[in-house]
Amino acid sequence: MTTPLSAPPSVDRIELMQTFVHIVEAGSLSAAAAQMGTTQPTVSRRLQALERSLGVRLLQRSTHAMKLTEDGERCFDRAKELILSWSAFEAELRGDGDHPEGRLRVVAPHVFGQQLLVGPLAAYLHRFPQMTVEWLLHDGPQDRTPDFIAEGVDCAIRVGEVTDPGVVAIRLSEVPRIAVGAPSLFKEAAQPMHARDLEALPWMAARNFYRTEIALTHETTGEVYRVQIRPRMITDSLNALRSAAVLGVGVGVLSTWMLAEELAAGRLLHLAPQWHAAAAPVYMLYPYARFYPAKLRLFVDAMRTAFPAA
Repeated sequence: MTTPLSAPPSVDRIELMQTFVHIVEAGSLSAAAAQMGTTQPTVSRRLQALERSLGVRLLQRSTHAMKLTEDGERCFDRAKELILSWSAFEAELRGDGDHPEGRLRVVAPHVFGQQLLVGPLAAYLHRFPQMTVEWLLHDGPQDRTPDFIAEGVDCAIRVGEVTDPGVVAIRLSEVPRIAVGAPSLFKEAAQPMHARDLEALPWMAARNFYRTEIALTHETTGEVYRVQIRPRMITDSLNALRSAAVLGVGVGVLSTWMLAEELAAGRLLHLAPQWHAAAAPVYMLYPYARFYPAKLRLFVDAMRTAFPAA
């Protein structure tokens, strides 16, 4: 008479789910076993125990391939959520809040991630030497929220308004934006003082923020003028836009913090100086959860403290 397969007494369901997640992320039972410092038969037994406990098949396996079943795909997403919540719960009970360890996966815009936020990131890593941060720099669509579970992302820093009700959005700061151009654009003409004067100039567009029109507001009167543009260059890279502006390709609207050196050196000029584009808000995003691990909470606190100073 056979005995129903069940989880070994020393292995709880959280550990079974952790093993399952390791298998999927590693791509095979043997690779998962190597990562976990155990044997392939042990990993296989844990997978079978989890499947028996849940009453579903999670993986389709053959000699040369392994594929998630439909139930397995759902279980994988939920397992990662549960493991995250459990880890945070354990950390709270143990009082490990000031000594986080592990890996944090963060998505940030290229320009911010390369320049403005490297200092706060370095300070976080120096303060918490047991932490590792995956610093992923993406300049995707302005309104795109990462699929935190599917992409394995802990949090994201985004420029622009947040309309997704399914995420926590903490406003870190906002960045003023102005119109700039190289002196070479005005060798035989006066510099523009009114927003309407900008329309006659060659333009460049920041694809994620403006393309054929940019609204500028007068800082004293509050008058709004919508500048119609036909850009000669369209890019999703703010660094490229700044470099092209210095080379005289055209006018562009950029955040003031990116322009300090160029303006001070005279490589760029602040055009229509009493007019400015709407400040761009900067948010920290992460998914809702009942518990948050110390590594995430302390990272968010570090960014909230450091961002205005940066």
